[in-house]
Amino acid sequence: MITLRQLEFALAVAKHKHFKRAAEECNISQSALSLGIAELEKQLDTQIFERNNKQVLITPIGEELLERAQRVFSEIHDLTTRAHSHQIPLAYPMTIGIIPTVAPYLLPMVLPALKSAYPNFELSVVEKQTERLIDQVRYGHIDTAIIALPYPVEGLHVFEFWAEDFFAIFPQGDEHAQLTHITSDELTRANLLLLGEGHCLTDQVLSVCAMNKGEIRSGFSDASLNTIIQMALASMGTTLVPQMALSQIMSSQPVKAVPLTEKGPHRRLAFITRLNYARVNDVKILSDVFEKTLRAHENKAQE
Repeated sequence: MITLRQLEFALAVAKHKHFKRAAEECNISQSALSLGIAELEKQLDTQIFERNNKQVLITPIGEELLERAQRVFSEIHDLTTRAHSHQIPLAYPMTIGIIPTVAPYLLPMVLPALKSAYPNFELSVVEKQTERLIDQVRYGHIDTAIIALPYPVEGLHVFEFWAEDFFAIFPQGDEHAQLTHITSDELTRANLLLLGEGHCLTDQVLSVCAMNKGEIRSGFSDASLNTIIQMALASMGTTLVPQMALSQIMSSQPVKAVPLTEKGPHRRLAFITRLNYARVNDVKILSDVFEKTLRAHENKAQE
């Protein structure tokens, strides 16, 4: 049977056109290399080299066989590299799911840092509501997802990386903009605007404020959080936004963010993935990068 070692000998001889130098490259004796070449030619029933005391020539059929042998070696090298690359952080592409109330505020902050730390990492992002993301993670349709806790995540790895509070937002001239804190009763009277069914942000707001859905007059099932924010800033009511959204909102228009009286943190962000996911260490790395980046943004904002 032909061995990779024999092919290696033949490729070294073809490279150097010299048996002694080829043997030195392969770190074996010249006689062992010659024996390996002879065995290869016997297995192939073909002469690859013409040799005499002065020179080594490659036969025409030898040229073709060595070209194929080089391709085999390249494939073996690629196979080995690929097999070992799991030891390199974020060596493979990943698809990450993110809930819509996180993605537009989180990604602009963390993606530049991620690209700087891992320039070759290929990332794909899908935005869906929490329930659908969890299903896609469980069934292997995506690698991992970022969701907001609390939420039932039994049977999954959970890597928390951030915790934050909710803030009520008002136009600068609104009477509520003068408040230092806002209570649940004041939120109700201010016409609290929330996303509709299926959005975990709505459920978390109701839980934090100890409200029930019957107390809320406005729910917008098909609207985005950005749309609700614009309605609030048009004095049509108020809404609660996560802390990470504030800098983006306040950079474009005059806004007053009023903290809740309820003790925080009001939600926690986490990566989730399957228990048997082969690249769980990559998810941990992502979690660490996201946490460090958010912490740096927080420290900068406090300066």
